[in-house]
Amino acid sequence: MKLIKTALLTYTVAAAAISVTAPAAGVPVHPMDVCPDGVIDCFDVAMARRNGMSSMEIRTIQNYVLGGEYIAPPNEPDVEVEIDESCILEPKGTVHTGEGTFYGGGYEGGCAMLDPVSRDYWIVAMNLADYNDAQLAGAYLEVTGELGTINMLVTDLLPEGKKGDLDLYVDAFPFIAPAEKGRVPVSWKIVPLDSAENAPVSYKYKEGTTEFWCGIQVRNHRYPITRLEYLDENGKFQEIKRRPYNYFESDKMGTGPFTFRITDIYGQMIIDENIPLSYDDTEIIQGHVQFPK
Repeated sequence: MKLIKTALLTYTVAAAAISVTAPAAGVPVHPMDVCPDGVIDCFDVAMARRNGMSSMEIRTIQNYVLGGEYIAPPNEPDVEVEIDESCILEPKGTVHTGEGTFYGGGYEGGCAMLDPVSRDYWIVAMNLADYNDAQLAGAYLEVTGELGTINMLVTDLLPEGKKGDLDLYVDAFPFIAPAEKGRVPVSWKIVPLDSAENAPVSYKYKEGTTEFWCGIQVRNHRYPITRLEYLDENGKFQEIKRRPYNYFESDKMGTGPFTFRITDIYGQMIIDENIPLSYDDTEIIQGHVQFPK
């Protein structure tokens, strides 16, 4: 990441188009040069939209083209993130296949217990095998059918589905296939959650949480979460047991504030410090870190 930041110094503003000095061999093309053609201009903005890049990424390119100012995404890591290989579920970009259907639930009362789910997201229910006891709760999927591709948030379960199957929200289904078909072949893969581009992970405590028993949920994670641990009084990380309804629960954590170590499905580990205990089950508590891409 430091290499990318340094490479930015070779970009210069020129009449709403930023010229790019050709990188030396082995130096990666700058991420804003989406085409890539050696210039950051309006064509990169258009290509970013066509490629389905996040709104934060598109705004970053647009701001730079219009004003020549690069705003680095928050929490952009400057050091390598430790990897726990035992937690790796699959390589990034793995494509799954199955059948897609549609239903009308998931924004409220979904099995992932992510209420309130923003209506800015299309939502989807996942089969039991891939959901894997809430491991893919809150996963962001790129779902493709015969008519196109749509990004969707996993908020619910499809108990009768086979591995690979998805149940799309009814209003989203026509984006990937004709509604009259009802059941169609789909492919999908896990992609970075777009709201994680400009915000850290967050936390929500379960109703009934006290210093004697705690239920906690991690939210706004760039990739799905495999493991949550807290730092005990002896300076050792202790794993918190995950429940199928997407909360981690413990009767040993105490009063806080807590230091958490979170591991995603790619084995990437982040440490988040000074997270307070809250008895308010409606409060969303902002963390301080985010997983890298």
